[in-house]
Amino acid sequence: MASDIYMAGITEDSIVDGPGIRTTFYCQGCPHHCPGCHNPETWSFEGGRPFSTDMLLQIAQSNPLCKGVTFSGGEPFAQASAFAELAKMLKREGYEVASYTGYTIEQLMAGSEAQKELLAQLDVLIDGPYLEAERSLELNFRGSCNQRVLNVPESLREGKAVPETSGRWLGEY
Repeated sequence: MASDIYMAGITEDSIVDGPGIRTTFYCQGCPHHCPGCHNPETWSFEGGRPFSTDMLLQIAQSNPLCKGVTFSGGEPFAQASAFAELAKMLKREGYEVASYTGYTIEQLMAGSEAQKELLAQLDVLIDGPYLEAERSLELNFRGSCNQRVLNVPESLREGKAVPETSGRWLGEY
């Protein structure tokens, strides 16, 4: 059964939310309220528009050039159960699945069952709150130096944060 995810927006051909051409789903609602956030309109948990996970899968599939999907926000882990369902569907179809979060991976590994379930479905996590004092325009796929690009399967196997070392995510090609 398809779940609903409240979305603030969708970009079907993003090149800034991960390597390659990606579909980015911007969810509605965020508890972090980071000063300097580039999506403050996503903070409120009121609003947004509901999309079924089936519909979101269809949107990703509508672009034959898209090989990856990124969850952004808002805070995807605030709607963890539905995003976990969507991530499973995407993975079955062969997509690389990444997510941004204002939480650290350590917080998520100790978080709710739904958060752990979503984390287990991801390939890459960009973790940590945006810190305006650590802002850098020279970073690939992140806004501040404290944020990490992590290999989720390896992090879960080792029980600690493991950086993503793929040249794709490091901006090497």
